Order: sequence, then structure tokens, then C-alpha cells
Amino acid sequence: MVDTQREIERKYEAATGDDLPDLTAVGGVRAVVDQGTAELDATYYDTADARLADASLTLRRRTGGKDAGWHLKLPVAEGVRDEIRAPLSDTVPAHLRDLVRSRVRGAALVPVVRLRSSRATRHLLDADGTLLAEISLDRVHAERLSGGTGTADWTEIEVELADNGDPAFLDKVDKKLRKAGVRRSSAASKLARALEETGGRPGPAAPGTHRPPTDTPPATAGDHVLAYVRAQRDALVALDPSVRRDLFDSVHSMRVATRRLRSTFRSFGTVLDRRVTDPVAEDLKWLAGELGVDRDREVLTEHLTRAVSELPGPLVGGPVRNRLRAWSDARRGGSRRRLISVLDGERYLCLLDALDALITEPPLLKAAVKDPGKVLTRAVHKDFHKVAELIGRALDLPPGHDRNIALHEARKKAKRTRYAAEATTPALGRPARALLTSMKSLQTLLGEHQDSVLVRDALLELSALADKARESSFTYGVLYGREEQRAAAAEAALPEVWRTLRAATPF
Repeated sequence: MVDTQREIERKYEAATGDDLPDLTAVGGVRAVVDQGTAELDATYYDTADARLADASLTLRRRTGGKDAGWHLKLPVAEGVRDEIRAPLSDTVPAHLRDLVRSRVRGAALVPVVRLRSSRATRHLLDADGTLLAEISLDRVHAERLSGGTGTADWTEIEVELADNGDPAFLDKVDKKLRKAGVRRSSAASKLARALEETGGRPGPAAPGTHRPPTDTPPATAGDHVLAYVRAQRDALVALDPSVRRDLFDSVHSMRVATRRLRSTFRSFGTVLDRRVTDPVAEDLKWLAGELGVDRDREVLTEHLTRAVSELPGPLVGGPVRNRLRAWSDARRGGSRRRLISVLDGERYLCLLDALDALITEPPLLKAAVKDPGKVLTRAVHKDFHKVAELIGRALDLPPGHDRNIALHEARKKAKRTRYAAEATTPALGRPARALLTSMKSLQTLLGEHQDSVLVRDALLELSALADKARESSFTYGVLYGREEQRAAAAEAALPEVWRTLRAATPF
């Protein structure tokens, strides 16, 4: 059995002989209840080159205390982590191993640090006896198991917010602790401190792996493009556990990262050699397609559900909502299993390795070492004028199938130009930001139109299913007509919107 806990906590330094400060005066606290002392023994696992630690992930096997077992901690925000737990076993549970697969790839997970802690715990309760937070004093002994041979000892205070608690309560505790002379810990976690104090981080990463970039600001055109590529690669890797956990918007966010990478390779073909990037782009296109199997139908279902709810009652004939729900769920289970198999598959892992290699040894062309102002402006200018050409071509066509296709192509190009502007904003500043704003507006309008096309296709499919089941298809026809009106409104607004955006765009 695996369960997840949202952990919101703060850590503080404490002297070896310290005890827990008196927190009875903290606002809202009516009682401080001693929970006794527990002896905890945790072994932390990582790759030999610390890929999990570099990403602020911790994987441990712990005995003692009330939550003995395997714990994987994934960062959510500063001071906030999701702790995914699994029962005790001799080896890393398969589910937890899968959640770090995008980081670990084929490397072995080995014991790196052992932490033995004596934890004195108190509960902070309100007037109703409800738990507000747990405060503990940990006396820690760290022993390096691999990558070093040192040991270290320290004492720290940890304050963890109760489930569904108000994070503002931690500010009240923080104020009281600071008045008592206690200061915040400089280490993000016990593991981070243990690594630093028992031999530091491991040596250089193995080939094909990645470490956080240096703080050196980008100077050349190549620097700026690679910084953007690196950010999207990092997003892909970081989103992998969220997609596996089926968290809200994670699939969409990962899909966007693949699009940004593909767009960057195409837009900046004078900077990065497309003979190298094109095969990577093909695999990114494949991954985006796999990610989209559920997402596209999910978006259509949300839109149609909302549209049905807005119809007057007499216009809803037959089991429309049930039909829509069945249509939405038809492939959900199978496609979900397929997506997980994709993330576990060789092609996906090879894609991540290829992105690492591309960043480690980038296929830079001559323009990469030149002034970013000229090189990047030229690339963005080219993309923008392609959008203008496609918009003009679409507006010259009569309403119908061919215009729908032309507007869809213009939308895709606007999206690519938007990503190019996004990538060049650090170098080009205001002009790139202006273009980014314009392309977002254009993409929204063209997206409305394309959504109406896809919704109408879905309505035809739903209507055919209803007819086959001898159900009324009247409602689908009503919705189809409304979608036609939505598309017509977008097309009618496009010429004026485009003139305004073009006048405001400095390219």
C-alpha cells in the first residue's frame, strides 16, 4: 500500500544541549503535549553521482517512530514537499523506483547516508484539542555510506504543520522561535546537511547525466537558446512523477514542454544544427502525441459538459450527460496504462538521454557565438512574418474546410513564434515581450476557432452513437449550431484583431 502526505515544515538550528523552547504563548496554542522520544534509523538512497539530491529529492528507508517504511519526498515549493510512503521491505519498492525513473534512468540506487536520530516531539493544540503543528527536537548522527567516509553530529528543530493547517500558523511559531534565539537552518534537508558535512557532493556527473547549470549569465545567442532548452528539459524530467501520479494539469504541462523544445529547434536552426536536433524533435512529437491521447478528449469533455449545463432544459433531450460521460471514459483506463508504459519504455528514456547529451555537447553552428541581438531578432522576425503570410492566406479563402486548415496552421505558427519570443525575452527585452503578448492574443483567438472545429467533430461522433442507441440526437445538433456560430465570430473578429496586433508588434 502506498499513500501520500503533503508536508509543510520549517527547520531550525539548535545547540547540542538545547531543549525545545516553550511555545505556549504562540497565538492559537492552548496546550503543548509531550509525545515522548523516538529513536529513528534512516538509510538514504541515491545514485553514485547524487542525481536525486541534485534535484532536492530524498528516498529513504526508515525504522522507528510511527511512520516506519519507505519515504520518497518530492519538492512542491519552498518548505513544501509531498511525502510518498510505502511499507518496509528489503529493496526499494517498485512504485517509488518508477517515480524517480526520469532522474535515475539506468543507474543503480545505493545507500549513501545513514541518519540515526533521537526525536523528542510535542504537539501544539488549539482550544478544541485540534492539532496545529508538531514540533520536534532531533539529535542527529550522520554516517556516510558511499562517496565519502565522514560522520557528523548536530541538533535541529523541525516544525511541521498539521494536515489541512493554515501555513500562516508557522509564521507565528517562527516569530516565537526567533525571539528565543533560534535561527532558521541553512540546509534544505537533513540529507543535504549530511552530504555536506560527511564528505561533500560526489565528483563530476557520469556522461549522459546532468547537474544544475552554473550562475554564469548567458552572453551569446547559443547561450540564450541553450538556457531555454535546458529549462524545458528540466521541466520534462521534473513533471514525470506528477504525470505518473495523475496530478492535475501535469500531462498538459509536460506536453507544453515538448512543444517548446520542438519549436525552439525549428526557430533557431541557425544556432543549433538541425541534423542533430531533428531526430530529437521527432521523438518529442511522438511523446506529445502519447500525452495527448487523454488530454484532448478531457478538454473536449470539459467544454461539452459546460455547454450542456448552459442549455435551457427543453433543449436537452435524451441521456446526453450519460452519453458524454461514457464517451469520455471509453478509452480512459486503457490510455492511462499505455501512457505509463510509454514513460517506462526505452524510447522515452533514450529521449531524455538525448536531451542531456544535446545540452552537454550542443551542436552549435557559427551563429551561436554571435551577438544575440542580431541572431535572435532575425530568427523571431522570420517566424513572425511566416505567421503574417499564413493569416493572409487563410483570410483569402472562403469559410469552410480549407480555411479551417489554414487557420489551424496559422495557430501552430503563432504558438511557435510565441515560444521563440519567450526564449529570447532575456536577450531582446521589450520587443520580445511585446511579440509574446501579441502572439498569446492571436493564439487565443485562433484557439477558439480550432476548438470549435474539434468540438463539432466530437458532436458528430456523439450524435452517431446516440442514433445507433436509438437516443435523441437533437441536443447535439443544437450544440453543433452554437459551435458554428462561435467559429464564425472568431473568423469575423480576426481581420481587425490581426491589424491591431501587427501594428503593436515591433518585428
